[in-house]
Amino acid sequence: MRITFAASLLALATSAAAMPAKDIQKMSPAERMAYIKAEKIRLDDERTAAGVFDLDRYEAHGPAKCEGSKAGEYSCKAMDMMGFIRHQDLGSKSRKGNDVWGWTSKDGREFGVVCQTDGAAFIEVLKDGSMVYLGRINTASSSALWRDAKVIGDMVYIVADVSKHGMQVFDMKKLLEADPKSPKVYAKEDLVTHFTGFGKAHNIVANEKTNLVFNVGGDGKCSGKLWAFDVKDPANPKDLGCSAGGSYVHDAQCVNYDGPDSKYKGKEVCFDFNVNVLVTVDNSDPAKATQIGSAKYKGSAYTHQGWVTKGMTHLLLGDEQDEGSNGGNTRTFIFDIKDLANPKHTGTYVSKSKAIDHNLYIIDNIAYQSNYATGLRVLDVDSVDKDNTGGGFQEIAYFDVYPEDDNKNPSISYVGSWSNYPYFKSGYILVNSMERGIFSVKMHKSALAHRNGTNFE
Repeated sequence: MRITFAASLLALATSAAAMPAKDIQKMSPAERMAYIKAEKIRLDDERTAAGVFDLDRYEAHGPAKCEGSKAGEYSCKAMDMMGFIRHQDLGSKSRKGNDVWGWTSKDGREFGVVCQTDGAAFIEVLKDGSMVYLGRINTASSSALWRDAKVIGDMVYIVADVSKHGMQVFDMKKLLEADPKSPKVYAKEDLVTHFTGFGKAHNIVANEKTNLVFNVGGDGKCSGKLWAFDVKDPANPKDLGCSAGGSYVHDAQCVNYDGPDSKYKGKEVCFDFNVNVLVTVDNSDPAKATQIGSAKYKGSAYTHQGWVTKGMTHLLLGDEQDEGSNGGNTRTFIFDIKDLANPKHTGTYVSKSKAIDHNLYIIDNIAYQSNYATGLRVLDVDSVDKDNTGGGFQEIAYFDVYPEDDNKNPSISYVGSWSNYPYFKSGYILVNSMERGIFSVKMHKSALAHRNGTNFE
């Protein structure tokens, strides 16, 4: 029965494969967004009916070392599984995961915010990399396929792409006294505030240095553009207005700019991913944010998300639909952003593995990519300043949280790893699986042996 069931899951995943880019390109940005959302909802409904998220569908298990390219049932390279907790054991009734973020207390304890369609669960990552469940916040309205969280200081800001949800603000310090033997479902009264100045947001972007959060792709007056809020007083978010730059913004990274373009040194600059184009924005005055430049690129289908490299010289971008026209191999687009008014597509890294890319983050020119069906993929991109074609990029580690398509036709679909959080000082990385639960993984020191002074163990 397991083989038959696994085969049916693979068939479902294949049925929702990425549309060929040439067909997507005929659509307007609004049509592209509507199409992607409809496809994801359709696939979620089909997989729910097929039992993918059923209670006890997945086994609870402990840690496993990566040996012989396997850590338990999971394919891997230079990355051990330190811990795992199922969504059902994190209090979720839907048992469906999406985003993940993290927080480190002043005394160095590490916590995760595990987003699910029906809320957000809180876990602590212990010294050995294992995790304990501490409690959760249920959704503020109905369930949402898209839920997102970001942290500024000690506060986590949680949004969802569903009407009347607003923004839940929770003080993570409450977790310092939480008892894993008695996980708590935090009520509205436990929040710092439940902000209702907007209803839904597809995503949330945060800049810790400016104390700003941004509603991304939401409803309300900004019509899907970046909508800035000052959260210096977390209990009273202050509306600062709408960003410039194209139309609907799907995701963004906002930074205090310290790159080579002297015109913008010290200013807040946002890199917007606007469905079919990369846009740079001067956000030094959020009430009067202005577009700096933009760049389209050959083969674009659905400009999804990206991150700047060390020194802010380049940006790596993931397109969520381009794999449909390119044999399924994951592609990462590289942009030279040294001149913010004229960002340029300079190359494309093509992975040997086949999957749709989703969220990526970069630390010290190590890129951590959640590539749906192939899980967490780790690239050394330090060569980018010498060769910005991607020719020198190396995949140094991976952990595949979706074993259903191993040794079969790969799933070019929305299954597996939604996102990851690689910022803990301990080196433990959180990977949120849509189906199973939250994973804690750690890269082998050998993966970075070619670098001096970098230690993840």
